[in-house]
Amino acid sequence: MASDHSAARNEFFKELKPRCVTINNLAVRAPDKRASAKDLLNVVQDLSAVLDRQVNTDASVLDDKIADYIFFPLSNILRNQQEYPIRLTELTIRCLRTLIQYGWKAKIPHDLSQQLLIFLTFVIGGVPGQERKDSIPEETVLEAFMTLTSLIRATGSSPAGAAALVETNAVPTLGHAITIVLDGVTDGKTPDIRLEALSTLDALLAAIRDQAALATFLPGIVSSLSRLLTPPAALKTQRRVLVGGINALKDVLVKVLGDIKVVGIMKKQTPSEGEEGAEGKVLTPSWLRATTAKIKLALASVLKLRNTDSDDIRTALETLCITLLDECHQSLAECASILVESAMILAHDESQTSVFQTTLADLARIYPELGDTIKTTVYNWVTSLPRLVQSSDERVKQQAIRNIAKGQQFIESLQIDSSILENSLAVSLRDSATALVLASKSSGMSELTSDTIDLNTGVVSRDAPTAFPPVLIAQETERSTRMALLDLLSQVGSISSQSKIADDLLNYVQESTGPSQITSYWLAFELVKSTLSQSSDLDDFLDLSSAAGASDGGEAIFQELYSFSVSVLDSQAEAEEVDWRLQALALEVTTFAASRMRVGFRPELIDVLYPIATFLGSGVARLRDHAIISLNSIAASCGYSNVTDLIIDNVDYMVNSVSLRLNTFDISPASTQVLRMMIRLTGPKLIPYLDDVIASIFAALDSYHGYPLFVESLFSVLTEVVQQGSQSDHLLLQEQKASMKDHKKSLQPTDTQSLCDLLSSRVERRAKRHSEELEHDEIEPHPKRPWNTKKIVEAQDDADQEAQETNTEVEKPPPPKTPTFKILARITDLTQHYLTSPTPTLRKSLLDLLTTVCPALSPDEEAFLPLVNSVWPVLVERLYDSEPFVVISACKALATLCQSAGDFLNTRIKTEWWDNLGKWCKKVKVDATQSRGKKRMDTRGGKQDRGLLIPAHSENGIDGRESSKTIEVVSTGLGRFTQAAQVWEAVQGLLVAIVSFVQIDDDVFDQILLLLADVLTTNPEAKAALETVDPDAVWLLMYERGMTEPMEKPVLPGTTFVDLWAV
Repeated sequence: MASDHSAARNEFFKELKPRCVTINNLAVRAPDKRASAKDLLNVVQDLSAVLDRQVNTDASVLDDKIADYIFFPLSNILRNQQEYPIRLTELTIRCLRTLIQYGWKAKIPHDLSQQLLIFLTFVIGGVPGQERKDSIPEETVLEAFMTLTSLIRATGSSPAGAAALVETNAVPTLGHAITIVLDGVTDGKTPDIRLEALSTLDALLAAIRDQAALATFLPGIVSSLSRLLTPPAALKTQRRVLVGGINALKDVLVKVLGDIKVVGIMKKQTPSEGEEGAEGKVLTPSWLRATTAKIKLALASVLKLRNTDSDDIRTALETLCITLLDECHQSLAECASILVESAMILAHDESQTSVFQTTLADLARIYPELGDTIKTTVYNWVTSLPRLVQSSDERVKQQAIRNIAKGQQFIESLQIDSSILENSLAVSLRDSATALVLASKSSGMSELTSDTIDLNTGVVSRDAPTAFPPVLIAQETERSTRMALLDLLSQVGSISSQSKIADDLLNYVQESTGPSQITSYWLAFELVKSTLSQSSDLDDFLDLSSAAGASDGGEAIFQELYSFSVSVLDSQAEAEEVDWRLQALALEVTTFAASRMRVGFRPELIDVLYPIATFLGSGVARLRDHAIISLNSIAASCGYSNVTDLIIDNVDYMVNSVSLRLNTFDISPASTQVLRMMIRLTGPKLIPYLDDVIASIFAALDSYHGYPLFVESLFSVLTEVVQQGSQSDHLLLQEQKASMKDHKKSLQPTDTQSLCDLLSSRVERRAKRHSEELEHDEIEPHPKRPWNTKKIVEAQDDADQEAQETNTEVEKPPPPKTPTFKILARITDLTQHYLTSPTPTLRKSLLDLLTTVCPALSPDEEAFLPLVNSVWPVLVERLYDSEPFVVISACKALATLCQSAGDFLNTRIKTEWWDNLGKWCKKVKVDATQSRGKKRMDTRGGKQDRGLLIPAHSENGIDGRESSKTIEVVSTGLGRFTQAAQVWEAVQGLLVAIVSFVQIDDDVFDQILLLLADVLTTNPEAKAALETVDPDAVWLLMYERGMTEPMEKPVLPGTTFVDLWAV
């Protein structure tokens, strides 16, 4: 092995010798050093490569003697380095680093180390007191710091070298070196330079073993590191640099101020005692006091980094705090509060902490005074929370809340009991939440009430959302703050502590009003939820107070909270100024109770179902959404498949609640909305149960018929009843469904056989009439003898007996009506009294109601036709209403009535037509034509010279007269959307219904035909209806107006046909 090592050493030396000789010649003997710089640069670079190759192969070959041999030619370069390029100096420094690290190591001569220390500091920082003329490249500075680190480590690795560093004559050089290093830490151009400067600082701290020397340099080191680590400048620095700075600060403080290091100073009892004979000494009690005060200020600045999001920086800061609390527990006792506070903020979860790692909780168990500091810190956090949550920065709010949550974890972990802390926590939570609610930027629109409410029950379904949107602190930007607050509430102490705080908040809720009441209510609810959801057997075992029945206390508090919520729901009808957020929270509490009790909650529906349903008629959209979610959730919790089944199963007392309010005239818009909702949700199933409610509505209408808005509100309920009842499968009996009539007229085909039958019947009637005249007995003259009284009496008795027998065969009474039919019939009969209401919208609503109900009731003619007779007078008067939309609805209602009653309206329509209807229809058509404008249009296309001949009787027989082939048609522009045009369109539908379903006289038919003449080509329904009654008349009219296609003239031998169309 020795021979191999010697051979390798000789071989290495053979490589070095020519290069070292060349370097020496070029550096010493070259007359022009600048001219030889390039060659020298190449040789030194080659030398550096040889050294690196050898170090990577076998570093043991490079010993101190070879290092001395190599350094000799390099020293000539260093003597004249000002005359060479900076690149050559950099390569030379790299070779020196290799020589120090692998050649000299701890054997480096003291004088040489001092010279190299001075040289490297001059290369990095320049000559002290002089401004550097040429800038040094970053690569050169980095290489110099790396070499300086190796030099200090090599020097400090031996006791003699470490002592030489702090010798009296070497202290200035050391001080200047430390200054250069600290400047590199704070002002380095690149992160790599800063990191290497931190490595150099670590090497210095390890190399300087003299406590007094370290104490001398401590203020400067701490000051520079504090400048590096203090925000906001620190936020611009790379994280690895900050982590290195934090670790360097920890090392220097432990090395200088560790309890082991200053234990002798702290044992001196009095300042006089400590200062005796201390002249010229550094480590004195006064120095310790002054240094501790300054360190506290520096730590206060550095620990502001604890709010950063970087995990590695937070971990480094936590290690700093824990280390100082442990290693410098007595020396930095004044800094304990800030160190404890920072350690609590930076603490990780127990699941993320290694069992071999010391934590703050471990130190608190070792040092009891730290437990008091923890309790004081938490108390300060709790009392300052209401102030911090008023900040405009959401991060500040969230950090303050998270701090308290972590503090509560330490309080619970260390089993620290404090009634003052619990009381202050309840007050702080209430005040903080109130401040957050008041500062929350509400959307505004969601809280605006609306007088017109569109009852949208389509979302009340199984697919509707089941989670309540937040009521308080609900903005998107506040979501993180709200979640942090909820996390805090779930971690507030043990179950018994949470129950106590919730009880205090609930007591405050029942005695207060305004935002503070709402926030306290919400906090109490969240605490109760957290209490009931926790199942911690370990907590019950360790917490002796829970033995008194903490879980039972939580149930009792929840029952009290639920009772208060029910009272809020019940009082919403009476209270006018109730904050909707309080009602929304009451809905959440009730829903939560249902989710816990499941099917057992069904008896509670008697008290809460109707109030919850009432909120569906609220003017606040968000409260309506809450009510919808609540109904869906309660239905699922109680075992119902949907809300419809929930309401039907509990319809009895819901209907009773509505009926009671109607009977006492305690009616609000919300009450009618709820009733509408119930009817719409349940559909026809609910109608049979509403007889008492309908009776109450009728009574209310009789008492308050002079209030149009109130009447309209009640009729909106009746309209919903009609809409749902019309769809019922149990509206009519099976016999009535089978007897439904279709009143639509159909065209009867006419053939030869039917004509023969008609003529035969006429002949038979004439012959029968003639035979009756011939066989008629002559009139018997006045009788000459009295009547036979006995025979007369017997005949009369026989007649009475026959009549009595006939009467015994009485027709069967009509089958009873279904409850739904009776309700719809009563509503239909009631409409006649309100069709003259001064409110146009109510009149239209009633007309629409008749349109809906007539087809449903028409199969039972015995009950329906009397209703038609009652409604007809007021219904037909609505045709002449002043409001066009009412007229349109009246036309639709009358059309439906014609379809349902058929020929029953024959005489009524005939009478009304000749009185007013006919003239009114003509006026409507004229108004519509004028509103649209007219234009003339040729119906025959481009044949302008073509005339239409109409057969006519004359003296010479049948002549043809020419008719106009142009007709007036209505242009199809924007005018078709005018009110007059829409009314005329509705009248057309009415006329078509009259012709289709009612038997009318020929004169009336002719007028209707003329009214609809212009639309026969565009309205096939009208044409079909008219052709059903008299197709010939329709064809003739269209023929006269040129609306039919020309017919081919027939050809028959010996016969000449008249030309109908002019050529």
